[in-house]
Amino acid sequence: MKPSIPKGTRDFTPVEMAKRNYIFDTIRDVYRLYGFSQIETPAMENLSTLMGKYGEEGDKLLFKILNSGDCLEGITDAELLERNPAKFAARACEKGLRYDLTVPFARFVVQHRNEISFPFKRYQIQPVWRADRPQKGRYREFYQCDGDVVGSDSLLNEVELVQIMDEVFRRFGIRVSIKINNRKILSGIAEILGEADKIVDITVAIDKLDKIGLENVNAELRSKGVTDEAIARLQPVIALAGSNRDKLAALRITLSESPVGLKGIEETEYILSHIEQLAIQTAFEFDITLARGLNYYTGAIFEVKAMDVEIGSITGGGRYDNLTGVFGLEGVSGVGISFGADRIYDVLNQLNLYPEDSLNTTQLLFVNFGDKEITALLPLVARVRKAGVAAEIYPEAAKLKKQFAYADDKKIPFVAIAGENEINEGKITVKNMATGEQILYTTDDFTAQYDTDKIG
Repeated sequence: MKPSIPKGTRDFTPVEMAKRNYIFDTIRDVYRLYGFSQIETPAMENLSTLMGKYGEEGDKLLFKILNSGDCLEGITDAELLERNPAKFAARACEKGLRYDLTVPFARFVVQHRNEISFPFKRYQIQPVWRADRPQKGRYREFYQCDGDVVGSDSLLNEVELVQIMDEVFRRFGIRVSIKINNRKILSGIAEILGEADKIVDITVAIDKLDKIGLENVNAELRSKGVTDEAIARLQPVIALAGSNRDKLAALRITLSESPVGLKGIEETEYILSHIEQLAIQTAFEFDITLARGLNYYTGAIFEVKAMDVEIGSITGGGRYDNLTGVFGLEGVSGVGISFGADRIYDVLNQLNLYPEDSLNTTQLLFVNFGDKEITALLPLVARVRKAGVAAEIYPEAAKLKKQFAYADDKKIPFVAIAGENEINEGKITVKNMATGEQILYTTDDFTAQYDTDKIG
């Protein structure tokens, strides 16, 4: 049987890993620039930690882990014959793979509250798992690169997160649009429609506007019991146009009777005014249809779309005031974003935006002519590595053609050649594999150049 991997997962070759590490390193550097510290949490969490935090749809997408040993212990034949997957999982599974990094982070904050200082700024780069239907840009196992600030209500945190998103995508060279909305505004809309109890149904539906179109959004709202009158009143709100300021001014009139809605507008205007002062390079748009389906958002919400590639959102996040409360720590507000590393990887591939030096794992290959030559070269190789240059010795005294082919396959830019005669004369030749140019050095000149990290 031919070996394979589960659908929605991927292997990564050395070249692909070099690309991914470029992504992780870029995001990590920007987070550090803004004072964020790194943590990690386990791949699996107790299901009691995860269930009920992502809404009904999210709960269905949790990968559940069968209890160790006899997972059927205590389950009767009658219960098995019911063939009720949810009921069975509740009895046979106590743990699950994490769905995102935010809920485990909230658990971490509560569990370690006496060891950390607030406001606590953390970043976390780890894989998450979702039992979703695999498709382009959507995987069952993928990495998230989260940054969160907890223990502060200040909207300056939102402003800084926008700056972080702008800086990361500027470094990548990806043209993006950052969209912003506020869950308080969405709550206000549901309130004035007379459907406050259906806020989740309304937000989940309008969040799909780009994917399924207005008619299907309206049909989904009807299926959830939203009245035709409320749907009709919702249409001009969904269709808001003009500048960010124009949209907010129109909403201020629409939501004049909703204190929560007006609060959301006020928060959005604060963020906008500070972003305008910073003159960030990224397009920044207030989008009333942005809802982000996760239930725990309570304030500003963000989403980033690539402008030159057809793909889903590549970053998202928002403010959550109540998340740590479910773990017994009330009154701790948080706000965060998550970079979708796998989608960013796909975008950079499609646009061919990787810097060439980010893909070179080895910079210099030493040709192997035999034990005598290698014995003489080993101290030289050690000196080169000490200077910070990634270097290899070909492990066997193979034909030169084979050793050069190896360098080409690995895209090693320079090859160092020193046979018995060169070694006896204290010389070494460096070949530039891209141009074919060869330069003969004395051993002293060759090693001296590594004080300034130059090759060739």
